[in-house]
Amino acid sequence: MTVVLAATVAALFAIGTYLVLQRKLSRIIIGLALLSHGGNVLMMASGRRGTPPIIGTGPIEDFSDPLPQALALTAIVISFGVTALLLALAYRSWQLTRDDEVQDDVADRMVASGGYLDKEISDEEIEDAEATVGASQDSAGEHPTEEPAP
Repeated sequence: MTVVLAATVAALFAIGTYLVLQRKLSRIIIGLALLSHGGNVLMMASGRRGTPPIIGTGPIEDFSDPLPQALALTAIVISFGVTALLLALAYRSWQLTRDDEVQDDVADRMVASGGYLDKEISDEEIEDAEATVGASQDSAGEHPTEEPAP
């Protein structure tokens, strides 16, 4: 049975990690939930040996450790709060953009294209990066951003 629980934990961690690395907020939320469930299963599997820790039901040496159960309960409460926060952020993002994909910003594009950590960024480079982001948003079916008047 321990091998089955270990395989379950490994599968939950693998799928959760894959989903957290996606760009959609809904997948990130599901991935974090799977990671949390994997951690809970791991903690419950670690404290599984022995009889239930109820005083008067057997010798104290045979009791299972109640600490993993308490840690799992705490982890459930924390993951519930994190999930509620992420759902609120995802809903707000949906209201603003009608999509749950996390968008790149101009600075991310500049860093991804080679980075500008050691030199100053010229105005032309900023305009090129903004045009690239605008073109990618236009091709995705989003409304182009209005440029401010000079």
